[in-house]
Amino acid sequence: MIKLSTDTEKLIDCLFEKEDERKMIRHLLESRCSNNIPNCKNKSPEGMERIRFSVIKLTKEGINEIDVWLDLAHTDWRDLFMAADFGRDIEAHLKWKKKVLTNGVV
Repeated sequence: MIKLSTDTEKLIDCLFEKEDERKMIRHLLESRCSNNIPNCKNKSPEGMERIRFSVIKLTKEGINEIDVWLDLAHTDWRDLFMAADFGRDIEAHLKWKKKVLTNGVV
């Protein structure tokens, strides 16, 4: 299992008001979006951020869709990046993180 990075934790806290949602998202990211994702066995918590930020961003748009995004991460995370609008710019997820953590804006 790959732990969540500090920035992943911060995004979850910033974007989700309900503690039960935050707890569920943390659990699912650690259990279903971890070293069990194809080509991610040896990734660091920071190395998982682009995938996990994609799931977080898309889940914020619809909490009930988290399973869809987690399944997509297992199928082809490049499609997940495109859905989150992180596919064309390799640093888009970092720009989004900065925007959210600075302004609280999704």
